[in-house]
Amino acid sequence: MSDTRWLDEGEQWTWRNFLTASHLLEAQLDRQLRRDSGISHSAYSTLAALSEAPERAMTMSALAAYLRASQSRMSHSVSGLEREGLVRRFKRRGDRRTTVVEITDHGFGVLGAAAPGHVEEVRRVLFDALTPEQVSQLDGISAALLDALDPEETEPRYTR
Repeated sequence: MSDTRWLDEGEQWTWRNFLTASHLLEAQLDRQLRRDSGISHSAYSTLAALSEAPERAMTMSALAAYLRASQSRMSHSVSGLEREGLVRRFKRRGDRRTTVVEITDHGFGVLGAAAPGHVEEVRRVLFDALTPEQVSQLDGISAALLDALDPEETEPRYTR
């Protein structure tokens, strides 16, 4: 293992700070949504993805890929959202193998009610903590990480 490029003290510190901040950010966004809207961050992300899709619907496999979730985890999550009347599943005519998930009007309303508080929390815990220069740097850093993690751009990405 003499070829191992160990992290130096500064890199180790940066890595651990990054991991801790990432975990705390996700946990804080989940707490805010559960407290103020009664939905998890995962549910919010699912509803948001569906709300932005053509016809407010996606196949289960496309939704799982977009949210970077396994098929079984996505199926479990969608089952819960379906029980709450936030989404519905159906088969398209002529294609009985593919399951489509669609956000319901009720789900769209829940998402719309949750969005202002969620955006305010994102602003408070991320953007308000950074200078405009740091926001620009974070964008560049995130783009560099995406390029390293997905050089072939096979993963779904947000577009401007």
